[in-house]
Amino acid sequence: MKPCSLLTKLCFIQHVYGAQHPPFDPLVHGTLLTATPKVPTTPVKATRASTFQEFESSTSDAWDAGEDDDELLAMAAESLNTAVVMETAHRVLRNHSQRQGRPRPPGAPEPSAEPSVDPSAAPGGDLRLVKSISESHASCPEGSASDAAPLQRSQSLPHAATVALGGAPEPSALSTSALSEREASRLDKFKHLLAGPNTDLEELRKLSWSGIPKPVRAITWKLLSGYLPANVDRRPATLQRKQKEYFAFIDHYYDSRNDEVHQDTYRQIHIDIPRMSPEALILQPKVTEIFERILFIWAIRHPASGYVQGINDLVTPFFVVFICEYIDDEDADSADISRVPEDVLRNVEADTYWCMSRLLDGIQDNYTFAQPGIQMKVKLLEELVSRIDEQVHRHLGQHEVRYLQFTFRWMNNLLTRELPLRCTVRLWDTYQSEPEGFANFHLYVCAAFLVRWRKEILEERDFQELLLFLQNLPTAHWGDEDVSLLLAEAYRLKFAFADAPNHYKK
Repeated sequence: MKPCSLLTKLCFIQHVYGAQHPPFDPLVHGTLLTATPKVPTTPVKATRASTFQEFESSTSDAWDAGEDDDELLAMAAESLNTAVVMETAHRVLRNHSQRQGRPRPPGAPEPSAEPSVDPSAAPGGDLRLVKSISESHASCPEGSASDAAPLQRSQSLPHAATVALGGAPEPSALSTSALSEREASRLDKFKHLLAGPNTDLEELRKLSWSGIPKPVRAITWKLLSGYLPANVDRRPATLQRKQKEYFAFIDHYYDSRNDEVHQDTYRQIHIDIPRMSPEALILQPKVTEIFERILFIWAIRHPASGYVQGINDLVTPFFVVFICEYIDDEDADSADISRVPEDVLRNVEADTYWCMSRLLDGIQDNYTFAQPGIQMKVKLLEELVSRIDEQVHRHLGQHEVRYLQFTFRWMNNLLTRELPLRCTVRLWDTYQSEPEGFANFHLYVCAAFLVRWRKEILEERDFQELLLFLQNLPTAHWGDEDVSLLLAEAYRLKFAFADAPNHYKK
């Protein structure tokens, strides 16, 4: 048997019956044997005095240690208390875990990995389970029997214990990694769909309902709004033609903003834009000019409604999404537009105008005289809430809060004033994926949005406090997950009521 290192021997010491320790030496212990002969319990055959010495000289095992190791061997041979062993093992493991968390000094060697130790996996506190991997690999030659058994034992330990010391990622890191993989997979699906010669718009709507990745959001919005054709080859020519057409409107109409007939319209636009959010973006001079041109041209070309307060808020999501194609800022709310080339800004302005126009074409009765579209939707919302949450509906009535007092803005601005911009963009991903999303699905979103605050609403016992709360809902901290939950509830309501309008009524 080949010699092993001292530490390995310590790990595998077991009681040996019929042997003595320290090793028997006839020269030292001869007098003891003569003075106090041991009486055997069973008759034994007489042996020569040199029998054990000859056996020892012909054997090489764990007892063969140098003189420097006598003290350690004596300690190892003592009876070990299981509780002490396990306490020591836990202390070592804790220290190891703490070291894993500290940065290593420059030039320091890599710490040796240690297997996890689960006391429950070792009845009786088997000392071999405390053995480190570095010891087992360094002590014996490859393939030796002495390290095979302990290694097999350590491999059978519970996997949960291995995570604790093996440096595996935290659950949050794992979930983030899984989320990133899922997002990358969805982005690949979008790119594959958009790269085809003819984009399947129905499939694109299905994929976009649960959110559109930022890198492909601009092109997806343009397709879903009907601004761009599904055929890839026709898109460049369409963009060029529509952008040229928009700036022809600018050349033809924009100078008339100072005419007496249009002065009031332009003045109102000029007053409303600084009130918009996010201020850091809107108040940049170039952005203000772009918004003024877009809103004025739209008002001139749609005399049935003209400019109505609230339309201005519908420009921002399109502008932000389209400008994000050309800027790297994570927070588009405060992006510095002065760094964007002039020709890019012109293209973004034209694209924003046409996409906003297509949105307004579907809800124009919201902004015609007396705004009949909004009044009808508020009435439908009131009836819907009375069906899905009668307690909230009754509570509002008891405190004389009328739906028109707080939901008019929800319909007029499409919740852009109630939600952060990032949430509005996510909401519009779904609106553009839904048939008549801005016109019809928005109703169910508003119902779900109101019921979302039922606990806070029912706690308010005063008209003024209740109305103040409903006009200033605490959504500043909202993110994509909150919007997704809101949309899921809205879809449930649509599924239950959209095809059965009589369900609105009791």
